[in-house]
Amino acid sequence: MAEQENAKTRPDIGEGWYEALEAEFGAPYFAELKAFLVAERAAHTVYPKGRDIFNAFKHTAFHDVRVVILGQDPYHGPGQAHGLCFSVPVGIPPPPSLHNIFAEITRDLGIPAPPSGDLTPWADQGVLLLNATLTVRAEQAGSHQGKGWERFTDAAIQRVSEAHEGLVFLLWGRFAQQKETLIDVQRHYILKAPHPSPLSAHRGFIGCGHFGQVNELLVAQGKPPIDWKL
Repeated sequence: MAEQENAKTRPDIGEGWYEALEAEFGAPYFAELKAFLVAERAAHTVYPKGRDIFNAFKHTAFHDVRVVILGQDPYHGPGQAHGLCFSVPVGIPPPPSLHNIFAEITRDLGIPAPPSGDLTPWADQGVLLLNATLTVRAEQAGSHQGKGWERFTDAAIQRVSEAHEGLVFLLWGRFAQQKETLIDVQRHYILKAPHPSPLSAHRGFIGCGHFGQVNELLVAQGKPPIDWKL
């Protein structure tokens, strides 16, 4: 009976992740975070939908991670956020940063820009598309920062770093690059560039060649490359 009760209370977070992050789910800060989210949803529109909050983990099992792309916040416009950093669901126009990501893939690999901004096929191949903060109040960027999500996602980065060898971390922009301290640089590869935002993409994101480099690093380890075509 106790096992059945535990199964009911365990969050649906994706294969292997609960075991890796069990201590976080049981920590006082996470209870406070849940209470904050309940109050937020009672008073405001919050993105993404509850079932999509952990999509990055659900689509990329803990033991299947090969590449990590770090974002900061979910998109805060209607229908945009669905739990994968930089990604938008089918039918939603790609925001400017995602447009620049596609432009660099075209420049780097000759792959034409896709009709959809849904990056789920990347996640299903082992690309962990992780935002530091997993929720946001509608139309208020950064509104859920400092509430506990960063501690949770920092733990996820650390657990992945500890459990794997030869991952490729893509750190775009100053915020993502601050997470380098969570990564064992002796075990993994780190590629850095400016953020793909229109404010900074021209400073070196366009031309960084990260997508081709990722595949070179994976193939050199005997791992299959990522199919970046959507």
